[in-house]
Formats: sequence, C-alpha cells, structure tokens
Amino acid sequence: MNNAHIHLLINHVPVLGTLLVLALLAFAAARRSSGRTRDALGVLAVLGAVSVVVYLTGGAAEDSVENLPGVSERMIESHEEAALAATVALGALAALAIATLWRFRGRVLPRWVAFAGLFGTAVVAGMMAWTANLGGQIRHSEIRADGAAATVEAAVPAADEGHERGEEQAR
Repeated sequence: MNNAHIHLLINHVPVLGTLLVLALLAFAAARRSSGRTRDALGVLAVLGAVSVVVYLTGGAAEDSVENLPGVSERMIESHEEAALAATVALGALAALAIATLWRFRGRVLPRWVAFAGLFGTAVVAGMMAWTANLGGQIRHSEIRADGAAATVEAAVPAADEGHERGEEQAR
C-alpha cells in the first residue's frame, strides 16, 4: 500500500461524514432532540481531526502521482487549495462543536444549535464535495470539464452503433 492509496482510503471519511452530520442535525432539528444534536457535534469534532490527517496525507499522495501520465500540476494545486480551505472550515466547525458541547455540558442544547450546525455543515459539506471532485479529476479524465471526457463520449456512439448492428444481424 503506497501513500496515494492511504490518502484515497481515508479521504472519503470527511466527505461522507459531513453528509452523515447533516442527516443527524436535520433529524435533531425536526425532532427537537438535544441528544441527536450532541451526537452530531461529537461526530463533527472527530471529523475535524480526521480531515487534518487526510490533508497531511495529501502531500505524500502528490509525490506518488505527480509524474504519472495525464496528471497535471494545475489539477493537483487546485485540489490542494480546495483541500486546505475545506480542512480549515471543518476544523473551525469542529472547534465550535467542541466549544458548544463544553458550554452546554449537562444541559439541554437550545434548538438553534441544530439549525446553526445545519447551516455550517451544509457549507462545509459543499466544500468537501468540491474538493473531492477536484481530487477525482486528477486521475479520472472522464469527469474533467476540460474536454478529456469528450474522448469517452466519442467512444460511446461507436459502441452503440456496434450494438445496433448486432441487433440488425440477429433479426
């Protein structure tokens, strides 16, 4: 297992984790559940730490792939910049979650905490999704907006035409 593989294994945790937190907070807000809000804030705290680890493994992953065919420094830098912003945002949200849990320890959380958490987590989830998209483009040319996907699209009609010819021959 190399550095890029490690990065790929753990980079999904903050992306999917923020979506889990969104669901928990939506449930908590709808049900007025202080307990579920606490759960969501706890998950945010863990995700903040995990996102730092994911970010730190990115440099080693970059070293593993930067000289591979089809990988450009521009794509890596775009992903790296988005990753830094998303990591800082999730870290700030995690710090707020920890502060909120400490401030309201032993007491019922006000309902506004779930709504504020929903807003903040939605922003961070969007940042994480964008970062993941940019990271995916590094090695998946079929999802790039720069036209690399056109080669895949050009191959699809040929495959469809061959399929249609096979149907005609079968008739």
